[in-house]
Amino acid sequence: MAVEKIPTYCFQCPMGPDLIYAIVKDGVFVGIEPNLELEKLGHPSRGRTCPKAYGLVLKTYNPYRVRRPLIRTNPRKGWDQDPGWKEISWEEALGILAEKLREIRKKGVLDEYGRPRLAITLGGAGVPEGHFGTLPAFMSAWGPIDLTLGTGQGYKCYHTEHVLGEYWHRAFIVEPTPETKWILSFGGNDSATKGTIGNAVGAERRAKGAKRIQVEPHASVTAIAADEWIPIKPKTDAAFLYAMIYVILYELGWKKVADLEFLKKMTNSPYLIGPKGYYCRDPETLKPLIWDPVDNKAKTFDDVSIKDLALDGEYEIECVEVGPDEEMYKYDKVGVKPAFQLLLEHMKRYTPEWAEKITGVPASTIRRIAKEYVENAMVGATIEIDGVKLPYRPVAITLGKSVNNGPGAFEAVWARTVLAVLVGALEVPGGMVGTGARLNPPAHDRWSSVMPSPDGILANFPSPTQQEIWPLGPPYFRSPLELTPLIGHRGWAAGLAPFPFAWIALAKGSPANWPPANPPDVWIVYRANPTSANVDRQLVAEAVKKIPFTVIIGYTMDEIAWFADLILPESIDTEAYQIFRIGGTTYTGTTAFWPYFGFALKQPVIKPIYDTKDPTDIWTELAARVGILDKYYEAINRGALTFGQPLKGSDYDYSLDPSKKYSAEEIWDRVARVITKWLSGGKEERGLDWFKKHGFYIVPFPRIRFYLHLIMQMWGLRYEVPYLESIKRIGEELKRRLHERGVHWWDEQLEEYKALPEAKDYSVLWDEFYGPDYDLYLITSKNINIYHAFNVYNPHIIENVSQYLDMPGLSINRETAKKRGIKDGDLVVI
Repeated sequence: MAVEKIPTYCFQCPMGPDLIYAIVKDGVFVGIEPNLELEKLGHPSRGRTCPKAYGLVLKTYNPYRVRRPLIRTNPRKGWDQDPGWKEISWEEALGILAEKLREIRKKGVLDEYGRPRLAITLGGAGVPEGHFGTLPAFMSAWGPIDLTLGTGQGYKCYHTEHVLGEYWHRAFIVEPTPETKWILSFGGNDSATKGTIGNAVGAERRAKGAKRIQVEPHASVTAIAADEWIPIKPKTDAAFLYAMIYVILYELGWKKVADLEFLKKMTNSPYLIGPKGYYCRDPETLKPLIWDPVDNKAKTFDDVSIKDLALDGEYEIECVEVGPDEEMYKYDKVGVKPAFQLLLEHMKRYTPEWAEKITGVPASTIRRIAKEYVENAMVGATIEIDGVKLPYRPVAITLGKSVNNGPGAFEAVWARTVLAVLVGALEVPGGMVGTGARLNPPAHDRWSSVMPSPDGILANFPSPTQQEIWPLGPPYFRSPLELTPLIGHRGWAAGLAPFPFAWIALAKGSPANWPPANPPDVWIVYRANPTSANVDRQLVAEAVKKIPFTVIIGYTMDEIAWFADLILPESIDTEAYQIFRIGGTTYTGTTAFWPYFGFALKQPVIKPIYDTKDPTDIWTELAARVGILDKYYEAINRGALTFGQPLKGSDYDYSLDPSKKYSAEEIWDRVARVITKWLSGGKEERGLDWFKKHGFYIVPFPRIRFYLHLIMQMWGLRYEVPYLESIKRIGEELKRRLHERGVHWWDEQLEEYKALPEAKDYSVLWDEFYGPDYDLYLITSKNINIYHAFNVYNPHIIENVSQYLDMPGLSINRETAKKRGIKDGDLVVI
């Protein structure tokens, strides 16, 4: 019996890719093994993988896979309609889609409203990137594409943390570091969602004496494993955090316990704020001013003569404020205050007693946690990383899903960040760091995303809101980024758009004084299921029915496939090629703090068992049939698949010839050679055959680059915390632009654009909506075996999970169940 161990990767959730070996016996894929080579390289997971990878066998041999291309014969769409699927050849299927795409190019890629006629929807959390082949090159060759017909990310993901985390410190998601010794988590279910990497790092922390406190309404698997579980009323986390700030400022005494050096030099705390709420600026240079209490005078923030910076007090100076739309407010003499003084005044009302009434958490508990936080922060301590002395602050506060998005998320993310800067625990060893920068490329190296601004603040790139250039475009997206300027237009911006807007507008029509809703001519869906993932399943279905031609590049007959006009079955994880980044300051790289960066290969471990195609071959064939093959190859040659590294250099040429058609294997061989030459500085070149044998190629990545502190100091930059001056300005400008158009239905959202966010009890939203008859909260949780919806169809995994979890099932508080006469095994209606 011939047995092969073939290196590849599992990428079925945001914690991927996990490097594994596929075990193949006589041409049959029978199992997986961990890639223990990682243990030799010091990877915290030691090469072990989570249970999801073991589902790849049945995923490959799933009898319910779409086995060949399908065309719809019933033009009517609905849950009650039989699509009347008819099997067709790939030649016919690609011909049909190519003809639809050629028709678009004849009419113009934008419609009469400036919206793209082609839309593509990708699944969440970047997972499709590990499988979608050469799609980036196809998109570049095509031109404008609407990527905002989204799945459930808008309300189910971490979007507030994504946007504001990147805005403040290039943190798409915030993680503790391996040096952290005290973690306060609000609903972060790490045991289920962080894979073997997160669990391994967490276990190492615990072994070194780290403490974890879990604040959440229910006792998740993470709470059970924590040192302490603090129950809290849903959607009230911000109140708890605000009260912690109050305790530090007013009860513990901020001048005694805070990291004053960090506040003065790494934040905008000393910047003087004028009567209108904007930075006070020097009348000549327009640079923000600070107050030097030693020389008793105002100076520009970068004045080399600064002896000290005032954080509190009130001062009279001559200055200028620059408000929205560049409006100038000039003062010969006016009273101004440092931003930190305004924070002190703002937080005075948020006492632990106030928070107790909202959260249900005793005020004494909040005081104790705030005191523990400060005591464990070790303000003044240092640690050496790569030969450089950095601040050491071994405390971190993390937020879980629903805490960091939806009502109250802005306040929670802001308060968490303020708590970090109060003790100097932002972007330093032991504290909170960002994992990847998805809105501010490059994702693999956050240092390279740091850029200066004239105000001495970390530069950001929001969408313009000034009158003369708003809205930016065309193209315009159906989920309008014009309404959410903080997201910007770079990187993953389209993936963070206000997705519900598009579905509501397509199903019910646009709101007042907004361009009419119109569907794309062609909609391509890849590894996504919008009808299942969105809150209102029926609304999305009604919208989808209005799209003239829907294409699914799919795997099984799921809900969205039921509404498709054409289904193209892809060769899945174990049957196709992809080269994907590993390590560095990517999400999993930062979680692991693994001092390497490189690329791993996903390769066919068996031949496709059905009539499916590698996604790369699909995009290449479509590019050729649509007439954009030259642009498609040009995009690859420029570096669309190689992190911007061109396929032709001074001493090599692997560029693609537009007169030829290359296979997936040929394209990825060239990619492999270019990235290895780049990473090795030209010393090594490894082709696809080498990757097929070894699985991955890595080079050292400096550990110090996981923290922004040093690069921020080198640039002389500050974090725009605690005072959100630019957000206040952007909000006022956006309000003006919308009101000029007669749009007032966004006014409630505009109220959030504050320089100092105001906390309130958001749980009343549910009380008001449902009324007194609904007195319980339904809370969902995650399981590592089926996290991110993978393996939910897999009987092997489900059977295993059901042995120790009630699946499917419901848990209820014992006392509550007793009052309602509910016993184990009862059938209940929700």
